[in-house]
Amino acid sequence: MAQEAIILSDTQRVVVTQAIRGVCSYRGWELLAQNVRTNHVHAVIAADAKPERIMNSLKSWSTRRLREAGLVAADARVWSRHGSTVYLFAPEKVAEKINYVLHRQ
Repeated sequence: MAQEAIILSDTQRVVVTQAIRGVCSYRGWELLAQNVRTNHVHAVIAADAKPERIMNSLKSWSTRRLREAGLVAADARVWSRHGSTVYLFAPEKVAEKINYVLHRQ
């Protein structure tokens, strides 16, 4: 890595949480669950978009909001290059992931 990993403070976590809500609202995606941790984010989102696009939007919006708030440097790399994306087709799998994100972290 070119820089130390970023550990999100409570304030940064609030900004990321709000950014995720904002991008979902703006794009018409349904945010079913989210959990912003100190070193990663989990989100369950119902959307007519590929998971990779959703993840990239969440990262972009979150980074922009962190920079606007002066909580990370303009050149800071906040997120890793990729992340885990999963398609959930069955309602029971969606419920399982929501439970995991909200209660089993």
